[in-house]
Amino acid sequence: MSAETIALIVAAGKGERIGGDTPKQFLPLAGLSLVDHSRRALAAHPGIDRVVTVVAAGNESFVEGETAIGGATRRESVLNGLEAIGEARRVLVHDAARPIVPAAVIDRLLLALDSAKGAVPTLPVADTIARKGDALGDTVDRSALVRVQTPQAFDYAAILAAHRAWPIDEEATDDAQILRRAGHDVAIVDGDPLLDKITYPGDIALAEARLGAMMRVRTATGYDVHRLVAGERLWLGGVLIPHDKGLSGHSDADVALHAITDAVLGTIAAGDIGQHFPPSDPRWKGAESGQFLEHAASLVAAKGGTIDFVDLTIICEAPKIGPYRDTIRDRVATLLRVSREQISVKATTTERLGFTGRGEGIAAQAVVTIRI
Repeated sequence: MSAETIALIVAAGKGERIGGDTPKQFLPLAGLSLVDHSRRALAAHPGIDRVVTVVAAGNESFVEGETAIGGATRRESVLNGLEAIGEARRVLVHDAARPIVPAAVIDRLLLALDSAKGAVPTLPVADTIARKGDALGDTVDRSALVRVQTPQAFDYAAILAAHRAWPIDEEATDDAQILRRAGHDVAIVDGDPLLDKITYPGDIALAEARLGAMMRVRTATGYDVHRLVAGERLWLGGVLIPHDKGLSGHSDADVALHAITDAVLGTIAAGDIGQHFPPSDPRWKGAESGQFLEHAASLVAAKGGTIDFVDLTIICEAPKIGPYRDTIRDRVATLLRVSREQISVKATTTERLGFTGRGEGIAAQAVVTIRI
């Protein structure tokens, strides 16, 4: 059975006007790439069943979730994506350079499709519009003009047929134009300034400010302890550390990743690691703790959250953590899909007091901050 509604994100372009070597759709914004912001917003909407991102060949690893391979032009990329979808009743086509997607706009678009084959969000033109040449020319009446945004919503069969019929040697400004050429009316719904397209370097700062105003900061802590025993390997922060003893536990007993995992879960009130991966379950015997952390991070992402910072403290007399600090930072950053600069790793002792001071075990505590 085909999905009811599919969102198609177009992210195969070069985005050269913003400058730099990285295509703009992959530039970071509040800890995520532009395209991942779009994907998560669309995936979180209850009216959307599936999200497919169209990327250039070789860029599949830069995005989360399902992908399709784009073409030489935007029009070709959209057609490729539509063909890759297979079957659907409705499709939303969205530009990756519009990372903030208000749910209310999606609601209006889907409602409009009840009586039209296509619908687009628009905004009135507030500025004076004038023709230009060597000098400023005549002004243009803006009362009949609108700014057209994405996502644009369509009856899937209608937009696919319209794309297939479009002349191969002609380009289109957007998909609504292609549907109109096929003889269908396109409904207009209210857009949102948050959907403004990122084109120039200053647009990134504006989007950061807008996202910041929409999100709330949450902080949670995590703590874990495991016993040191002979004959076990020592995993800390996802890194295998040479030592005469290792940590004992049902999984790989990585206290550092366990503490971070509990802190991440705490930011969304999702319980603790034992609830998600019970020690009584044989599936987790000897399991790599990195998968626990990735699971916790995926729960935050599913709620539209972004992990901002992790502060980890490892408490032990031995081994010395300093030589492995940056390796641990890199590993945790990879698991959370953030930069190393967002991970802090510290180590301390208890001046030979308590179980850690006697070398009987290792403890770890973590503080995690997210925006959601």
